[in-house]
Amino acid sequence: QTQASFDGSAELQLVVLRSKDLDCSAAFYRLLGLDLTRHRHGEGPEHWSTVGRSGIFEIYPFTTGSLSTQGTRVGFRVASVDEVVSKLKNLYPTSVLSAPRDSEWGRRAVLMDPDGHKIELTEI
Repeated sequence: QTQASFDGSAELQLVVLRSKDLDCSAAFYRLLGLDLTRHRHGEGPEHWSTVGRSGIFEIYPFTTGSLSTQGTRVGFRVASVDEVVSKLKNLYPTSVLSAPRDSEWGRRAVLMDPDGHKIELTEI
């Protein structure tokens, strides 16, 4: 399997997901280890945001007329896939789509957040 790579001219900087329940989504992503805080830019909607080494991750409200991000798949590296999945299973029992297992990319699992986004975890 061949993977393309960036040539240095572009880097991922921002990921924005839409949520029907901002607080529920924020709680889910906090269990992954994200340090989310509330933000509002000018007259825009209140949302959750965090800045990490690989860019900005934000959760905006899904409202009538906004485009859905459902079906989006986002990946995070975490210290322990097994530990994160264990925490999530207690609060979100149906969130685990693929249990932790070893793969060619390392230990990984696939989850579904409360809004239907697929979340891939890979162990650091």
